[in-house]
Amino acid sequence: MKKLDWYILKKFLTTFFFAIFLFTIIAVAVDISEKTDDFVASGLSAKEIIMQYYIGFVPYIIALLFPLFVFIAVIFFTSKMAVQSEMIAILASGTSFNRMMRPYWIGGIVLGLLALAASNFFVPKANEIRTTFEARYVNANSTYNPLQQNTRNIYFRIDSFTYAGVRNYDTSAKSGGPFFMHRVRNNQMLYNLRSESIRWDTAKKNWILQNAIERNINGLKENVSLTYRKDMKFNFKPFDLSHDTYAKDKLTSPELENFIKLESLRGSEDLNSLLVEKYRRYATPVAVLLLSLIGAVVACRKVRGGSGAHIAIGFVLASAFILMDRFSTIFSTKGHLQPIIAAWIPDLVFFGVALYLYKRAPK
Repeated sequence: MKKLDWYILKKFLTTFFFAIFLFTIIAVAVDISEKTDDFVASGLSAKEIIMQYYIGFVPYIIALLFPLFVFIAVIFFTSKMAVQSEMIAILASGTSFNRMMRPYWIGGIVLGLLALAASNFFVPKANEIRTTFEARYVNANSTYNPLQQNTRNIYFRIDSFTYAGVRNYDTSAKSGGPFFMHRVRNNQMLYNLRSESIRWDTAKKNWILQNAIERNINGLKENVSLTYRKDMKFNFKPFDLSHDTYAKDKLTSPELENFIKLESLRGSEDLNSLLVEKYRRYATPVAVLLLSLIGAVVACRKVRGGSGAHIAIGFVLASAFILMDRFSTIFSTKGHLQPIIAAWIPDLVFFGVALYLYKRAPK
């Protein structure tokens, strides 16, 4: 890397992080004004609110608009360079347009990798902190509380041949009952298990069944046994029975992958939303790179109206990106659009936009 690369890359990163810093302060201030009553009612100190809520809220809000702030930052500093005729001087010195774009590639790739690591591992942990606080103190008395404390009549599929159900399941106590499980193959009942209750053992990480009756069926023969207490290791955990609408946001990518497999066996109606989230975690870093390049191409030309015209174009493109992303998600979760297509449509469209703008850019 030469001085030109370091010069542009420094402007790129400093502008981006400064914009994120300012936006985070504004977002926290607005959020505090909206939740002041909830904070007072919780009885927590300022330090406890920061550690139990804002330490998760800040990464969430940054990740939410990460690609767009990369885009706005690139347009802002590149437009300023174009207005000051720096871009003209760079090209007039014999530097090719492709060579000038190198630091934008580097900056976009670096921020894209940062977004990839954050969305797959760090942001889900932050979301777990944020959503737990909101469910406990903000939405505690709301009918829309995503963490249902009592879920009745849960029926699900454990594997290809095994089905189970539990009544009166309490997510806070991690117990319920009665519980049943049966295994069917070729329309024949092979195994049946029933118990008065099922409870999660936190220490042993398994399920405890009380007064369990097991039936092993082999043709016309049947073997029945009664056990007062039976420890079972199923492939589902208390989290899988909680019906938490925040689940996809709180799981790291490996955990989300396992959760999707379980939900697909159950035939869950929300499977598409989980798949869209899975694919979007890999589409977002690519969007960061594409928006970096588009921003550079749009703003490098010196035009009448200066930075204002570039920023206006940037906001129009950013709005188009957001709308496309939202509509594709709705068409997938509520319609029949494939989740992988829904997650990658904005990137594919903006890839075409990037190629078109690149061909028309002054070189």
